[in-house]
Parts: sequence; C-alpha cells; structure tokens
Amino acid sequence: MIIEKNIDELVDNQGSWLEPGVNEAPVISSRIRLARNLTDYHFPNWANSKQNYAVWQQSKELFKSINSNYMYWKMSELSVVDRDILFERHLISQELATKNKNSGVFVSPDESLSVMINEEDHIRIQVLHAGLNLKDAWNEANSIDDELEKNMKFAYSSSLGYLTSCPSNVGTGLRASVMLHLPGLVLLDEMDSVVNGISKIGLAVRGMWGEGTEAVSNMFQVSNQITLGKNEEKIIDHLEQIVSELKDHELNARKRLIGEKSLVVHDHVARSFGTLANAHVITSSEALNLLSTIRLGLDLKLVTGFSRQDLDKLFISTQPAHLQKIEKKELDPAQRDILRAELLRSFMKNATLNIK
Repeated sequence: MIIEKNIDELVDNQGSWLEPGVNEAPVISSRIRLARNLTDYHFPNWANSKQNYAVWQQSKELFKSINSNYMYWKMSELSVVDRDILFERHLISQELATKNKNSGVFVSPDESLSVMINEEDHIRIQVLHAGLNLKDAWNEANSIDDELEKNMKFAYSSSLGYLTSCPSNVGTGLRASVMLHLPGLVLLDEMDSVVNGISKIGLAVRGMWGEGTEAVSNMFQVSNQITLGKNEEKIIDHLEQIVSELKDHELNARKRLIGEKSLVVHDHVARSFGTLANAHVITSSEALNLLSTIRLGLDLKLVTGFSRQDLDKLFISTQPAHLQKIEKKELDPAQRDILRAELLRSFMKNATLNIK
C-alpha cells in the first residue's frame, strides 16, 4: 500500500543509512541502483505527457498492491524546498528534483529504499544501507526488481541486457556505489593519484550527492562505470574489494598523519572545533568541511562528547532545505547561515577537545 505523507515528518527522523552500531570509520554507506524501462513507452525525456502519465499511473497502482507500506510524492505537487529535502536525504536524484508532470518517488518508511519514476529512466530502484553492505543492499534491490518485473514488461535485449536511457547503464542497469570519508588521503595530497588509479580499473569517483556534485567535506562516492558484459555479483565483488583496499589506505594515511604531521592534524582539528563552537555565521560548504575535520578528530579521539552517528546527522540537517523545514519558513542564504551556526554552536556545547 502507499501513503502520501507530509515531508515535514522526514526531518525529525534519520535515514537507516545512519543507523547506530555501524562503526566502519571511513565507510559511511553502500548504495545499489537499478535502471529499468518499460517496453511500450519511449524513455521519459523522449516520451510525451500521455506516455509519462501512463507509466506513473501504472507504477502507482502496482505499489498500492505490494504488501508493504510506501510513502510517495509526485514532483509536480511539491515545493522546491520539499524536493530539495528529498535530494538532501539521498532519496531522489538532482535530475528528478527538477522534473514536473508525472514524475515521483516511492520510499520505504525507513528510507532505505526509494523507487524513482520517470527520471532519466522509467524506473530507478535505489537501496541505501549503512556501512560496507553492498550484498544486502543488492538482495533488497533485486527483490523489489523481481516484484516489479512480475507485473511490468521491461525493455530487454537478449544480446545487450536491460535497455536504458544512458548507454553506460545498458546491460545489468546496475550502479553500485560506496560513500567514504577520506580526509587522511586528502591531507596527504594523495587523493588525486587514488582517483586516477581507480578510474583506470573501471570505477568512478564522485561527490557526496553523486554525479555532477563536488567532493566537499572529503566525502567521495566510488562506483562502477560499466554494466555491460558483467553480472551483478562480479560488479559488486570488484567494488567491495577496491573499497576495502581504499579503506585500508585511508586508515594508513591517518596513522602516518599522526606519526609524521601530528601538529598539522592537531591544528586542523582545533581550528575547526573553535570555529564550530563560536562562529555566528557559517555557509553550507564551510560547515561540511568543518564537520569533516571534526569527524576525523572524533575517529582519532582528539574530540569526544558525541557519537559519530549524531555528528553524521548534521551533514544532512545543516543543508539549506532542512534548515528551512526546521524553522518552518523560507530563509534567504544569510538567514540560513546564521541559523546553521546557531545549531552547530549548540551541538558543540557537549564536545571536548582533547588536544594540549
């Protein structure tokens, strides 16, 4: 069944990808995304309004019949702020946030699963889990994919596989990705060489919010680039292997930083601590970078007084749309910068800096 809910209710909750108990330091979350299209209709960007409406209605009726509760929203019925809330929470893509008629999303109550309708493809299934957990995410995505395919005729070629709007997705239609926090490699100026090496083995490195976004706050998404000619398990196994190696490189970089450049690290953390604890105006990008440094300080036990989970929530709750929902009114950029600083100062009251 499906329930049309008020997006305001999401702001008070945390996504399941920030679940407590997951403690994998550099690894934040794992995502599986599957792209699917229906045989009887043009791809969304080429289809007419009548065809896109038919895809939306068919999807809506199908989700009504599935034996699970799903929240749903139609893009044309949402304000810009509401769309941005869904984007900031990693529930929809930037592209879907710009869509109007006959596009929308279905979301599981814990926000681990979202199914976008009429984005670049007719259907985009996304599963997001905490930590390095690609296999469980794949099993969940595969299960909903099977459920949909029982009732929908997907565009499929016996020689190519699933047909998609973007040629790079043709085949399995799978994009597997892992979000990592890599401040050690960045501080040692080794991230560029890592990105170059990863690119040579068929993987891509993107920013915190995926394709087309910058890698602010030392957050990077590593994902497969090729889906054609490989099965899903091999794609996932390859990505997990590389992410495990990348995690080890980051932990090694942090050890070298403490051993060889401890003064630089201590100064970096102390300055960020002081700014967050005292500033009265903080921009969104500045906040993300400062929180990244505090997250490193927390991992190195240079900062105490709160959990990594509580800190990670701030990466989302200090974003522009979330701040406006918290305040229950539209805010201009200057007002948001003041409110953001106020929230961060309040959070830092419980923090202790363990640097002499």
